[in-house]
Amino acid sequence: MAIQLRPVVEQDLPGLLAFWARTPGVGLNESDTPECLKIYLDRNPGLSVIALDGENIAGAVLCGHDGRRGYLNHLAVAEVSRRQGLGRRLVEQCLTKLHALGIRRCTIFLFADNGAGAAFWSRCGWNHRSDLVMMQRPCASTN
Repeated sequence: MAIQLRPVVEQDLPGLLAFWARTPGVGLNESDTPECLKIYLDRNPGLSVIALDGENIAGAVLCGHDGRRGYLNHLAVAEVSRRQGLGRRLVEQCLTKLHALGIRRCTIFLFADNGAGAAFWSRCGWNHRSDLVMMQRPCASTN
């Protein structure tokens, strides 16, 4: 059976969270709950993509934008489905959708020690930015 790509829907979220949790290189945090991800999907309708091999998740990626820049998160492909172009297909589908919305640039975040991920993104034409530093903090008061 051929792998089918379609937009992520709310009902996919529990399975996707389990899939991402067991995929090395994908980091989940307090923002990765079904409730938070539903809000993300609602704000970015039809952009995130899941790849299904029958009933099994073969891959997925979250895709969204802030009105000027696109963002891809949690790209993952099941071990058995790797090296077949699926990751590239997921990314290209997202980029095509973002471009259709007028978004001209997309950003990803990788763990510094994710060499396999960095190699994949580089092969797909993405550029490493050494001139930027990512900073983060919780939105809730830290007093």
